[in-house]
Amino acid sequence: FGETVELRRKDVNLSDEVLWIRRAAARVDGRYEIGTPKSEAGIRDVSIPPHILPQIEDHLERFTGGKPDALLFAADNGGHLQPSTLYRHWYKARTKAGREDLRWHDLRHSGAVLAAATGATLSELMSRLGHSTPAAAMRYQHVAQGRDREIAALLSKLANA
Repeated sequence: FGETVELRRKDVNLSDEVLWIRRAAARVDGRYEIGTPKSEAGIRDVSIPPHILPQIEDHLERFTGGKPDALLFAADNGGHLQPSTLYRHWYKARTKAGREDLRWHDLRHSGAVLAAATGATLSELMSRLGHSTPAAAMRYQHVAQGRDREIAALLSKLANA
């Protein structure tokens, strides 16, 4: 949630099909404080599956201000989205989908499972998701250069199957 509500227009590189995760917002005493993700591994570049680029372009056009610092998912006042606002819309969407059992975090889990279905290694999944553990597995594996883009392309193939 913290990474999502802190995403800004400048973090979306459509020409390279990459989302840059550099910051996270945390609620402290009723207000947001901006910092880095929970771990160093959380600072990452994530390739965007090509099949969702049109939806991202549409969202940027319709809902995101034009300045580089404009929040991707802003509250009506232009500030950070409150958890209650996100959940109000989330609950409506999952009810409409007939999946009232789904939690917000299940979206991240689904993304990880779909990426794994493309054949991504544990190391590649950890890199894509910004995970820093399991440390022992990471000592013996590397993320292949450019593989994240291949994973994103394979996610598009799965979506169109």
